[in-house]
Amino acid sequence: QVQLVESGGGLVQPGGSLTLVCVVSGSIFRFAAMAWYRQVPGKQRELVAAIPSSGSTKYADSVQGRFTISRDSAKNTVYLQMNRFKPEDTGVYYCYAQVASTSLPVPTDYWGQGTQVTVSS
Repeated sequence: QVQLVESGGGLVQPGGSLTLVCVVSGSIFRFAAMAWYRQVPGKQRELVAAIPSSGSTKYADSVQGRFTISRDSAKNTVYLQMNRFKPEDTGVYYCYAQVASTSLPVPTDYWGQGTQVTVSS
């Protein structure tokens, strides 16, 4: 069974930095894409950053130049380095992965449980 576990959220001041980490476990034999999404109460979950198995990364306009997504394929891990925080970055951050595993050998969407990031002085 595929599981995503996020860590690294917390309280940070405007202008500060945090790094989110998402570890994907399970009998995975192919990653299609990994990404980070953000959700605030009353709004839809929105894409923050995505990194495909090949090709270019993608960022929301609101985080372009401040956030960086990266992956360590050997460790089945994706990172989100977040710099120069703004109050509007507050939200629950969810890790997403589209993978094929031995138990479900077609590209399937999986989500982590979410980690809270609060930007406040």
